[in-house]
Amino acid sequence: MRKKILLPFFLFGCIAIGNAQPQDKTQLEKERQEIQRELQEIQGMYNKVKGQTKQNLAQLNMLKRKIDLQEQYISSINKELRSIDDDIYLSELEIYRLNKQLDTLKSQYAKSIVYSYKNRSNYDYVNFIFSASSFNDAVKRIAYLKSYRSYREKQVSTIQETQLLIAQRKKQQLVRKDQKNVALQTQTKQVQQLDVQRKERDAVVKDLKSKEKDLQKQIADKKNRDAKLKNAIFAIIERERLKAIEEEKKRLIAIKEAEKKNSPVDPKTKPADPKPGTIVDKRPKPVTAEKTYVPLNANETALAASFKLNYGKLPWPVDNGVVCSNFGTNKIEGTLLTEDNPGITICTGAGAAVKSIFDGEVLSVFNMGDGMAVMIKHGNYYTIYSNLSSTSIAKGATVKARQVIGKAGNDDSGGGKIDLLLMLDKKNINPRPWLSR
Repeated sequence: MRKKILLPFFLFGCIAIGNAQPQDKTQLEKERQEIQRELQEIQGMYNKVKGQTKQNLAQLNMLKRKIDLQEQYISSINKELRSIDDDIYLSELEIYRLNKQLDTLKSQYAKSIVYSYKNRSNYDYVNFIFSASSFNDAVKRIAYLKSYRSYREKQVSTIQETQLLIAQRKKQQLVRKDQKNVALQTQTKQVQQLDVQRKERDAVVKDLKSKEKDLQKQIADKKNRDAKLKNAIFAIIERERLKAIEEEKKRLIAIKEAEKKNSPVDPKTKPADPKPGTIVDKRPKPVTAEKTYVPLNANETALAASFKLNYGKLPWPVDNGVVCSNFGTNKIEGTLLTEDNPGITICTGAGAAVKSIFDGEVLSVFNMGDGMAVMIKHGNYYTIYSNLSSTSIAKGATVKARQVIGKAGNDDSGGGKIDLLLMLDKKNINPRPWLSR
């Protein structure tokens, strides 16, 4: 009895899973296309620098990213294989159920045929009708004979429909098995590519390890450059804070003076004067969601809110590029060395156009000695674009999202790269999740 109760729910689950397959397959295919696109970008950039005799961290990071993507691609194939296996298994269960149902239908139909054969005489049918006790009883017997004939016809139709369903399921089985074979072939090919990439990475790691002093110098140079950039950014933010405080004071004084001129107060009803040096703003105080290090006006508060709403949707600062150094602490594979990145390093073509990722105001354009940097304010969010070979904007300019602000500087290996930093007030945050891909 329990099996009979559970069977409909099980079959419903099978149908639900079966219906989810096309959507799952579409999503997996979309993921793989995105992975392939990024793999092609990385390979194109790496091909330009792989012949260079000087190995550097950017090359190693590109190889590591390729391996990560290749593993994601293989994982996506494995998901599809599991999905196909599940579908094949569920189809087998459905075929088994349909065959059992078909056997029952055939058995019932055979019994009705045997019964009809034994009672095939027209005299029996006529006798059955005329033996009725009343006219109404005779009408009921005629209706019964008609419904019995209809029942037999429906039995035949149900048997044919069940046979068709079994045939369709078997056809689907063949299609899914073919898909599984294709997926397995693709998996084998991708695993071979992964093996090649790992060997290539190991060769670069070995070369870098033999030049650990040069590697330490690269890391030290970047650390010094990052510290210099950090000091410059903090100085700019502090300057903005003092400027905002001064502007707010002037605004409040101007409001107070305007109120004195335009609204004379009756001496009898004049309220007590505030304490000397106290600035009183009689306007309703706006409600702010959070306190910011640099005071914001209404437009800047709205811009910051809009920036925050675009989390995960911001455009990339270059048309073609890949992250070749992640935010935070990165361990150098094959060594005991680590590097700290206050933002992300994006490898791209030398001289590639660099664009603002959001609307804002240019706070500063400054020379770092080995390249230019641009700092843009988006309310209490700031984006910094460093290692630029040239810039095309000036301090105080208003920029729009995707507006070109300069060109990418050169990498040590002959390619191009930029450093993208994102800050909330005075805190560095990872810009990678904010970008659209």
